[in-house]
Amino acid sequence: MSKSIQTNTAYSLSRFVQRWLQANPQREQELENISQFALSKAKFTEILQKQLAEGISLPAAMRRLRNLLMASLIKRDLEGSADLHEVISTISAFADFAIESHLQSLTQEMTALYGPPIGEETGEIQALIVLGMGKLGGLELNVSSDIDLIFCYNEDGDTAADTNQKSLSNHEFFSRLGKKLIAAISEITEDGFSFRVDMALRPNGNSGPLVASFGMVEDYFLVQGREWERYAWVKARAITGKPSDIAILEKIIFPFVYRRYLDYGVIDSLRNMHHQIRAEVIRQETRHPDRGINVKLGRGGIREVEFLAQVFQLIRGGRESVLRDRSTRLTLKTLGEKGILDLQIVDRLMQSYVFLRNTEHCLQYLDDAQTHIFPANMQDQHCVAQMMGFDGVESLNKVLIPHMQFVAEQFDAIFKDKSSEEESETLNTTNLSAIDANENIIGYLNTLAFQDSKEVAQRLSATWQSGKIQALPEASQIKLAALIQNGLKAISKQTDGQASTTHRFLDFLEQIARRTAYLSLLSEFPHALERVIRMMSASDWAAKFLSRHPILLDELLDESVLHQTPDWPNFSAELDRLMQEQSGDVESQLDTLRELHHAQLFRLLAQDLEGKMSVEHLADSLSQLADIVVEAVIHAVWKTIPSRHRETPQFAVIAYGKLGGKELSYASDLDIIFLYDDDDQEAPALYARLAQRFITWMTTHTSSGILFDIDIALRPDGASGLMVSSIQSFARYQEKSAWLWEHQALTRARFCAGDRSIGQQFDQIRTNVLRLERAPDKLMQDVLAMRSKMRDANTHRTGMFDLKHDHGGMIDIEFIVQYLVLRHAHRYSELCENIGNIALLKLSGKLGLIDANQANEVANSYRLLRKLQHNLRLQGEEKARVNFDKVQHAIQASETLWSDVFRESA
Repeated sequence: MSKSIQTNTAYSLSRFVQRWLQANPQREQELENISQFALSKAKFTEILQKQLAEGISLPAAMRRLRNLLMASLIKRDLEGSADLHEVISTISAFADFAIESHLQSLTQEMTALYGPPIGEETGEIQALIVLGMGKLGGLELNVSSDIDLIFCYNEDGDTAADTNQKSLSNHEFFSRLGKKLIAAISEITEDGFSFRVDMALRPNGNSGPLVASFGMVEDYFLVQGREWERYAWVKARAITGKPSDIAILEKIIFPFVYRRYLDYGVIDSLRNMHHQIRAEVIRQETRHPDRGINVKLGRGGIREVEFLAQVFQLIRGGRESVLRDRSTRLTLKTLGEKGILDLQIVDRLMQSYVFLRNTEHCLQYLDDAQTHIFPANMQDQHCVAQMMGFDGVESLNKVLIPHMQFVAEQFDAIFKDKSSEEESETLNTTNLSAIDANENIIGYLNTLAFQDSKEVAQRLSATWQSGKIQALPEASQIKLAALIQNGLKAISKQTDGQASTTHRFLDFLEQIARRTAYLSLLSEFPHALERVIRMMSASDWAAKFLSRHPILLDELLDESVLHQTPDWPNFSAELDRLMQEQSGDVESQLDTLRELHHAQLFRLLAQDLEGKMSVEHLADSLSQLADIVVEAVIHAVWKTIPSRHRETPQFAVIAYGKLGGKELSYASDLDIIFLYDDDDQEAPALYARLAQRFITWMTTHTSSGILFDIDIALRPDGASGLMVSSIQSFARYQEKSAWLWEHQALTRARFCAGDRSIGQQFDQIRTNVLRLERAPDKLMQDVLAMRSKMRDANTHRTGMFDLKHDHGGMIDIEFIVQYLVLRHAHRYSELCENIGNIALLKLSGKLGLIDANQANEVANSYRLLRKLQHNLRLQGEEKARVNFDKVQHAIQASETLWSDVFRESA
């Protein structure tokens, strides 16, 4: 609701304005003139300079300016000329202006007395950095707020005093300067004060030194920094100081405030901090029962909105730079835009936040007092209601209370202690550690009607007694025990596979046990734990993947995001943006590539396990994902080569094998070759370096794992050939020197990433080679010889059918397709299209090269074999082997087609 009341009413409602006007009759006209427009720093300077020219001291002039500004803001706000943004932005800008102006003046005075402070390492003049914390840091200051400040400087050393000056250490110099600055801003004189100053947020609080060197700040963060201080330092903003010093300080602050991983442990810390604040408010309310609503610290108040915004900053800010903004309002907006919070909820939170802040201001407008509580005096309450545009307190409360109730509901949704909702535990650290732990566990499992309770109990007991678990802090053990209990409840609902799922779940917990953030995430979000159990039940590969990359747990929180169809252009753009943002920081780029790739792969995995995509669709998506990653790596790596002779490399990656045929699976390596088209004399060496670094970027193990294993054996001349080839030499090799098996491989090759003009040239070369007319008998002989050699290299005596290698399996079908392409493409150019084995089989049937019904039957067989292979891989099987009777019909179909195509007996 916008406030709009008459000017004379504003004067009467604000006792502060009334007193200020009554002290000098000329002020009413001055206020009328100044309140016609919003004030800026330029206007502050103009007004201040005018007063200084009249001989008024800086502290007095600043205070008079402050009172004029306050009266103007109150008038503009209550008349509806200014919104919340203008009010808080203007008062924040004035606080910066006051600090900068006083510090500049006082530094000159101090330097005249003691000489400039010099850094002992660089020999440069040092400056006091004033950090604005809290709402000042976020440029969202209250009209009557105090300002939270921290003073620091870069280097220790001494002042360069001349013969008439006394030398001080830099620490003493800045300590004295800081005290003078506080006095200049906050001392109460006949003109009032500029701002109340609070220094309690500095390292070691009020018991610590007033100023700290960067070294002291860093040591404090490493040794003594507490969790609640991370919350405070999110808002830290340098108001003064040299840009180079500020950059150094920000690098010290960043790792203390933000974590590289998703830090869900912070929810518990902020919850405890909030409990302490609420407890103090309740104590005050008990002592003063006549007090009204506290719009800042009360339930559903301003602080809870701030906590809601900042908890996600602390959780995700280490990975997402857009969440490092110091403004509560901008952070809320970002949370909505990124889908972390529902847009409608964000919109309502913003409305509630604005209403609460406006109400808070009206409370402060009464007497320029730093208050957030409705006064006991009914007349004052009525004044506040009128300032807010209501006819009375009752009508104000009809809007205010629902706003606070909504904020409280949203706060509880994130911060409510989930463990308090649980029934009394029957499996905890005490009975897991007891002498008769096995009996306790078996008894608990029996209450859940668990299958194989003895086996599960033995495994659980062994896990709990392991050195890794016993070395955990008590708090982590308690959290872990609760997770095990909740996990077992979920597993007990399965009809089969309870023991194997439990083994996978406990393996996973052992991997993440030392990372309290992950334990906290699963504790705070029970639905994420349930999904973990479902995925582990469905797939051993998924369980191991999640154990290797627990950072992906965050993906389980939002069901809608997990099931979204991939937006590949958006994913590609985001990856490119991050690569550019992190340019020069190879370690961060490597981690970003892996984390984004793994996150997208994990979403595909979740959809796959729930049967929401076919094997073919999954393979297409995984291939598309690989293409985008390959493209991003090429461009990022090229920028790391200092001697590069052009901005964009004339270089392309050609995909073979599964990537080439768009049949990639989760753990596939990439069969690729590198081509270039560049006449520069340095090109061969530069592109060889690019290819080598490309492979390194893809295969290097970092804390986030690897991207892909790379196989470049299919390049011209194989292992003895050059790593990169010019497009011209590749064409010559394929036309004159390549073996038939290399032409077979070419049937499923395609341009993957890089220079598209090279991709077009490759497509033409590929088509020309595939359309060569070959002697039918020689072609058949060579294809059969190659297949025989491969079959001999993959014999087994298991009594089961190998879906890939045995006669009638996937490779046989792929060889049939390759043979048909090489045999007939000179007549039918459409066979050169890279459309996959199933489509090529059907096309061959349509063209009459094989029986159409047979083609469809074998296409279905190939689809079945791929699906069975995929399912076995998901269960962690290294070899894709099944009982013969499970695929007998499919094998017969492919063996029959093999005989017909190659004129052999079945």
